[in-house]
Amino acid sequence: MLKYHRLTLLLAVSIIFAIGLAMIFDTSSAEVLDHSLSKSTHQALIKQIFYAFGGLALATAISKIGYLRIIDWSPFILGFFSILLVLVLIPGIGREVNGSKRWIALAGFSFQPSEFVKYLIPVYLTKYITGLEGSSIDFKTFCKMMGLVSIPMLLILVEPNNGTAGVIFVSIIMMCVITKIPFKYWAFPLLLLLLIGGISAYNLPYVSGRIKVYLHPELDIKGKGHQPYQAKIAAGSGQLLGRGPGNSLQKLSYLPEAQNDYIAAIFAEEFGFLGVAVLIFLYMLIAYIGFTIAHFSRNRSGVYMATALTFLISFQAFMNLGVVSGLLPSTGLNLPFFSQGGSSLMANIIAISLLLSIIERKRNLKYAT
Repeated sequence: MLKYHRLTLLLAVSIIFAIGLAMIFDTSSAEVLDHSLSKSTHQALIKQIFYAFGGLALATAISKIGYLRIIDWSPFILGFFSILLVLVLIPGIGREVNGSKRWIALAGFSFQPSEFVKYLIPVYLTKYITGLEGSSIDFKTFCKMMGLVSIPMLLILVEPNNGTAGVIFVSIIMMCVITKIPFKYWAFPLLLLLLIGGISAYNLPYVSGRIKVYLHPELDIKGKGHQPYQAKIAAGSGQLLGRGPGNSLQKLSYLPEAQNDYIAAIFAEEFGFLGVAVLIFLYMLIAYIGFTIAHFSRNRSGVYMATALTFLISFQAFMNLGVVSGLLPSTGLNLPFFSQGGSSLMANIIAISLLLSIIERKRNLKYAT
């Protein structure tokens, strides 16, 4: 059974990644040709493959180390990435794109620390909670734990990267639920934070603009509402079977930078409802296997980590597809393993390697007994 879970998980991820590579080349090359850009039509494809190999190299190292040591080292790793989050905000080191400082640029490649912090915080919480050795969490301990993870979250909000901060926030709530932290510790503060955060966010032009575009994209059809509006046209025009591979019209400057957050819209246009249904099925398969790994894990660390990692991958897929279909406002989240984005791809590959590490340890224990 463990062998089949491992193979099925790897197969599902590989299929999504392979289709994503084809779509990245499809959309990015069309942009290069349509705008007569000087860069190669294969540049985006080569970069994505390069990041994939980087992720595989890190995944191989992690598989040798084992997920239990990664949990033990998580405070130091999270501390290191928190320093990187500070460096992102320093002019000359961090790279600013569209008003956001999220990247560290180096030798033509960019690195986004928040993509890794997204997974590190639940791993660190696993370390913190399991380290209590069975004793119950009192309110003082809970506040200390939340205070520590709030530091990288605040740095991500300063970038600003509200989508990633929101995903981390939801993952923390999920961790509170599965670790059975008393409801009274986090529910009431959560409601207060949501109230304050909602009011503050609405008064920020960056956030309020996205909400208005979500509700009425036609009000800013040449500005922020352009991508959501064109994404709906792309997804809807695919109908049942799609226009066919490479035959998208929206990728020809109508939907700019479609290879990033809105790549699923081009996929829907070319492969239709059936293609999107297959893609959703693959993500559901990853979710099923991930939660199955958590269910059969032999220790609390494995349960918490497998649940958190699976939830993050599944939730990001849900959010991205919801944005593309117009059901949700724009969040800036990639479609895992599918969208262009090197840091996101590497972080997701590492997450899969940690799931496989949990399977491997369980299998080794089974053979040992």
